[in-house]
Amino acid sequence: MGSNKNIKHVIAVASGKGGVGKSSVTCLLAVSLARQGFKVGIMDADVTGPSIPKLLGLNGHPEREGDYLVPLKTELGIKIMSLNLLLEQADQPVIWRGPIISKVVIQFWEEIAWGDLDYLVIDLPPGTGDVPLTVLQSIPVEGIMMVTTPQDLAGMVVSKAINMAKKMEIPIIGLIENMSYLVCPDCGKRIEVFGSSKVETMGEKYGIKVLGRIPLDPNLVKLSDQGQIEKYESLSLFNNINNFLAE
Repeated sequence: MGSNKNIKHVIAVASGKGGVGKSSVTCLLAVSLARQGFKVGIMDADVTGPSIPKLLGLNGHPEREGDYLVPLKTELGIKIMSLNLLLEQADQPVIWRGPIISKVVIQFWEEIAWGDLDYLVIDLPPGTGDVPLTVLQSIPVEGIMMVTTPQDLAGMVVSKAINMAKKMEIPIIGLIENMSYLVCPDCGKRIEVFGSSKVETMGEKYGIKVLGRIPLDPNLVKLSDQGQIEKYESLSLFNNINNFLAE
């Protein structure tokens, strides 16, 4: 039983910058694909800062099936593997050097009983270091979704991740600007809390499709804190992502 032989498509979610919402975007993408009837898994490759289980309300430890670990499943049937599911306590720190962390990521690809999947979505850690390089060099990633926010600093760092993907000749599915604006609950006006949007300019600069803008939504924050991000309804942004790989 090969853990990675029945996976049709692998998508990575990256930014280069921490705190822009990669894990949230990873979950929302997976939820959207699952609601469309696809079989989906999430690999939490952010080994030292794993947050996928928290967002999806998962606890417990994976069971062993022969030489493989069996990923946990969410209510929608999304298969999840994260280091946090292997720790005794969720707040236990992972104080490992890069080579060990990279080895764990490879094990998540080779030694997990993923079974039949249409999509495996990989939540990458920030930066352009050991783990992103290991994933892009060792796992057949078909496309990368880049996540940014309106701040100039975020855009600068995300540009590094874009250039890394281009150098490695990994197609970029597109750009998503997270925390792009806040909709006033009283008047409906869009308030650009972190400054004006720069995603269109970035898309034009690097020749990358802009997939859309995600607002600051208190309901998304609430559901995420409750481990119920699967119940979030505003997912139209992600509904056509599967068309990229069908082209």
